[in-house]
Amino acid sequence: MIESFDLRNAKIALRHGAGQIPAFGFGTLIVDPATTIRATRGALEAGFRHFDCAERYRNEREVGEALEEGLAAGGIAREDIFVTTKLWNTNHRPQRVEPAFDASLDRLRLTYLDLYLMHTPFAFQPGDEQDPRDQDGNVIYDGGVTLIDTWRAMEGLVDSGKCRAIGLSDIGLNELTALYESARIKPAVVQVESHPYLPQTDLLEFCKERGVVLLAFAPLGHGMRPGPLEDPVVLAIAARVGKTPAQVLLAWAVQRGTALLTTSRNAARARENLDIAALPEDAFDEIDRIQTRLRFNQVVHTGSPGFIPQGK
Repeated sequence: MIESFDLRNAKIALRHGAGQIPAFGFGTLIVDPATTIRATRGALEAGFRHFDCAERYRNEREVGEALEEGLAAGGIAREDIFVTTKLWNTNHRPQRVEPAFDASLDRLRLTYLDLYLMHTPFAFQPGDEQDPRDQDGNVIYDGGVTLIDTWRAMEGLVDSGKCRAIGLSDIGLNELTALYESARIKPAVVQVESHPYLPQTDLLEFCKERGVVLLAFAPLGHGMRPGPLEDPVVLAIAARVGKTPAQVLLAWAVQRGTALLTTSRNAARARENLDIAALPEDAFDEIDRIQTRLRFNQVVHTGSPGFIPQGK
């Protein structure tokens, strides 16, 4: 449950892990290294205390540099921030999990992680090439490892004390249910695309019943046009409550009990994203009743595109 009525500082206790995850998270999927450093520092200065990274983004070093410098400059303790990164698909073999984790930890300049996620439930051919493909341009999958094999190796990271919680990203309800029932250490967090056009209601209810935090990426619709930011219901509520459509969508996400990720290239936009207030009950219900259904990212169904280029 949300433990604060101040939405921008809301935190959710991890039932299956240590500590609390700040509801507002900063996503670091930023291509340019210099922009990554500047944006991460700006987010920290704006008040973000939850940072979401990934091996796949290829910028963990830049994020680590920005956090180390930003913490020192702001007098912020490591314990005051929550850092997540993710295991990429080519490292699903159990013997590859810990080395991949350690490499991420080193790049991020950290001694422990608050959360480690399986980036997708799809295993690719193991190796150093992140996008293994055959001669026809199709992704090469690894049929020699199961989801629970990888998960058990991730459980070992928690046992070692290197990681305080583990979870999954881009997974559907059926796959999550099977893994949850088999897991010794239950998933603490599940990160999926979620917004009013893809509310993930069944998955959210499953997570709430079992004490799993649903972490929404693309809470503003990931640039879909037309998308939730242009929805007439959202626009009307924004005008009524004196907030931007983005602030309305972010408030809705936190009020329904999810954590979320946003990515801002500058500190001013990061501060704007944090400047939210609780929606009136009728406004919240109006957004819940939106019937449009669209998904931006199809990775949960196919393993591609996800964060890899589509084959020809």
